[in-house]
Amino acid sequence: MKNKTIEIYDTTLRDGTQAEEIALSLEDKLRLTLAMDKFGIHYVEGGWPGSNPKDAHYFQEVRKLDLKQIKIAAFGSTRRASVKAEEDKNLKLLVESKPDVITIFGKSWNLHVTEALNISLEENLVLIEDSVAYLVAEGFPVFFDAEHFFDGYKADATYALQVLQAAEKGGAEIVVLCDTNGGTLPTEMEEILKDVKRNITIPFGIHTHNDSELAVANSLLAVQIGASQVQGTINGYGERCGNANLCSILPNLVLKMGFKELGERLELSKLTHLAQFVSEIANLQPRKHQAFVGQSAFAHKGGIHVSAIRKNASTYEHIPPSTVGNTQRVLVSDLSGRANIEYKAKEFGIQLNPKDPAISAILAELKQLEDQGFVYEGAEASFKMLMLKHLNRLPDVFEIDRLQISVLLNDITQNGIMDETITEAVIKLKTPDGKIVHTAAEGNGPVHALDNALRKALVQFYPAIATIKLVDFKVRILDEKAGTEAKTRVLIQSTDCKHFWGTVGVSGNVIEASWYALLDSIKYKLLLDSEGSENTL
Repeated sequence: MKNKTIEIYDTTLRDGTQAEEIALSLEDKLRLTLAMDKFGIHYVEGGWPGSNPKDAHYFQEVRKLDLKQIKIAAFGSTRRASVKAEEDKNLKLLVESKPDVITIFGKSWNLHVTEALNISLEENLVLIEDSVAYLVAEGFPVFFDAEHFFDGYKADATYALQVLQAAEKGGAEIVVLCDTNGGTLPTEMEEILKDVKRNITIPFGIHTHNDSELAVANSLLAVQIGASQVQGTINGYGERCGNANLCSILPNLVLKMGFKELGERLELSKLTHLAQFVSEIANLQPRKHQAFVGQSAFAHKGGIHVSAIRKNASTYEHIPPSTVGNTQRVLVSDLSGRANIEYKAKEFGIQLNPKDPAISAILAELKQLEDQGFVYEGAEASFKMLMLKHLNRLPDVFEIDRLQISVLLNDITQNGIMDETITEAVIKLKTPDGKIVHTAAEGNGPVHALDNALRKALVQFYPAIATIKLVDFKVRILDEKAGTEAKTRVLIQSTDCKHFWGTVGVSGNVIEASWYALLDSIKYKLLLDSEGSENTL
């Protein structure tokens, strides 16, 4: 097992977005691609170029990223029954998207072939082989996803195996066995996988769904039997009950099953950060009780447990939390935290003496801010500036003297509908050399007006501000029961076309929360320029 190679194929950007509460923007998908590349994932499935304009644009924009090791996969289906492969629109769009690899799915359950596609079983085999062969002839490695394979096998084992053989004959590099409905038990899967190995000569992969809470177990079982590729999503996001959770699969493969080569490739100590980062970008609350990466994964409350772990952590922890980037917590008296600050300082390129009293001050303010609702996963630019402030290394770029926002509602109808809304922001600030700037600007809302006014005031002193684009703006209500008095967290994602960074603001006033996040975004750009940094936060 230790010498076996296993590859990880992430489908968060496509399958993950089919979850009920997830909608990723183009910028979200690009930022997540960078994060997965840095973490060490082998393949990321960017989307289906033929399904929507956003996915088509992704494959145009992703080529502009400075990716180090990840390969980009485009997803699609086999050709339509009535069209030749070289004339099929979806296949042509896959080719035109110019990915590193193409993944296509085809029907392996006779029920779907005869009732969904309404074609003969023999014709389905032909279109699978044709589609794979066409893409291979165009110069692309092809992965074939056998949709509903396990249900198909249980209905007609001979035909399901013929589907795999058709893809193999067409030139597929790997056939991926999909438990699309998520209903296969491990005992069933084991026997089916052993039969697959007897009937195909190319490698096979595994793609499971979690409808029976078995996606991770079935994925690990498949690897044990011989699967060379595992498909899944970060945090298990996906349609219905979700996909196989890579946040559980990866540490099990490396730490429990001995995949040394995979462990050397992945930055496993950043797994918790990656899980929380994806949650924030997806605008979802991280699951506290998630295995390995959840906030409660290594939290201890019972008196006997706490007494034991203080003597030997392995008494109640199956792995050291640090191996997956998590931390041990005692719920009545949170342990340590200094190591976290030192770790982040190193990651940010900040020279920090472990004995510096500023570490305690950073921790104290961090705890206070987190109690107010601040979260810095996905907003690390704000956290870096918090650290630099306490270390007296944050550049003095400008000081806000006064801020005023006016909203004029014109022509309100009897139904309370506004025909016109005018928003104006007035800002007075002082530059480091003592100059006073007093300016105003309008916008299509308070945040837009604030952004316009701040840029207008600063661009004459800091021309690089003109390159900043706000690519995403997320608002989360932290205490829903408080109604209109609820505290709000705002997460802003920004770019200057070279870097991406996230900033955060929290307040009982959504405009004030937005202002804090916006202010941090502008200041971080100026910090980047002063450092000549290439960091993406």
